[in-house]
Amino acid sequence: MAKKKTLFECQACGFQTPRWMGKCPSCGEWESLVELTTEQIKFLKESSKTNTHTNSNYAKPITQITQENISRFGSGSRELDLVLGGGIVPGSLTLIGGSPGIGKSTLLLKIAGNLAQSGKKVLYVSGEESAGQIKLRANRLDSNHDNLYLLPEINLSSVLSEIGNEKYELIVIDSIQTLYSDDTPSAPGSVTQVRNITFELMRVAKSMQIAIFIIGHITKDGSIAGPRVLEHMVDSVLYFEGDSNSELRLLRGFKNRFGSTNEVGIFEMNKSGLHDAKSMAGRFFDKAKLQSGSALTVIMEGTRPIIIEVQALVAESYGHAKRSSTGYDNNRLNMLLALLEKKLDLPLGTYDVYINISGGIKINEPAADLAVIAAILSSYRDRELSTETLFLGEVSLTGEIREVSSLTQRLKEIETQGFKKAVVPSKPLEKSNIKCYIADEVSKIVEWIFI
Repeated sequence: MAKKKTLFECQACGFQTPRWMGKCPSCGEWESLVELTTEQIKFLKESSKTNTHTNSNYAKPITQITQENISRFGSGSRELDLVLGGGIVPGSLTLIGGSPGIGKSTLLLKIAGNLAQSGKKVLYVSGEESAGQIKLRANRLDSNHDNLYLLPEINLSSVLSEIGNEKYELIVIDSIQTLYSDDTPSAPGSVTQVRNITFELMRVAKSMQIAIFIIGHITKDGSIAGPRVLEHMVDSVLYFEGDSNSELRLLRGFKNRFGSTNEVGIFEMNKSGLHDAKSMAGRFFDKAKLQSGSALTVIMEGTRPIIIEVQALVAESYGHAKRSSTGYDNNRLNMLLALLEKKLDLPLGTYDVYINISGGIKINEPAADLAVIAAILSSYRDRELSTETLFLGEVSLTGEIREVSSLTQRLKEIETQGFKKAVVPSKPLEKSNIKCYIADEVSKIVEWIFI
């Protein structure tokens, strides 16, 4: 009697192995390997045979290849167009992820309404809500237009049939984890289902030149749920970020085949939906309320400079010293504290240190290191910093303060907001009305900290 063949598949990344393991060797997830049924194994073999076909194309020198001219159309949202690289590309496949309630469905329904109002035919496919629920949200977003079609459906064949009947220019799938295909013998949201459905949607987008937006759920660690190949198959991957207690939302591009990933879209959530944030000036700081332990700096979100407030609390510890940070890398905080103990002989090992970035924004660049140190020293000495001074600089392990990128843009933003002084690691190349104090090492920061 022939031995039964077994195959286990990781539900996090799609890794396959003939034997079960507690931890996936590909992605490191525990208890994620699930045994496939005989029908699923047979389907995988058949699909792999159909995918391996002979290619009639021949390799050509790149000098003989004709360049494709990419056309775009506006989405009606300046911030989304900025992240996408100038607008929506026909035939593109875009994946949007984010935590529940962050505003993914709200944003795409608003975009669908904008395009429908401009005369484009849009299809909104929802497997999570009924048509009545979407209609209720559309009323709030003012997205009721004749060219916007709703399809509450989770069967892929029904969706493809609808796409074939009408000539749509934009399709929204909400969400990819709720769709299922009759041809794939597994449950909706499984690795095999998500992979095959995404491939089918990619084929439709490229062959019919339809722009498709896919909403994807995320796991507890913040990554898109499903196989990692999902992010490789799409043209663009966008992530929504933001604090549920804050009205601001950030849309970051992590992959874009039609543009750069340097730009960040900033949106504002209010009672009428998600809108482009008009101005970031003064959103993350209040000059009139600065106290000891507060320092100001300028970070770059894409090509946009934003002034933020760094808050620090240094309190005497009664036991093991605690280090905690919100919106700032905790490992980098520990590095800066060790540096202050080494270079300035501060006994911070007996103090609790807490760092908070005002406004719920997260800092991912080292240009705020100098502001963090200034806030810590201000709280430690219980002395207020000057409300006219900002701190810019990256601090190295040797105590050297290094240059930051886009210094001229940052200084222009400082000047626009009415500030007069800045502590910087080097003299700016262009002339500025901002009085710059040069501090090239941490020991010098004490000389300029209370100016």
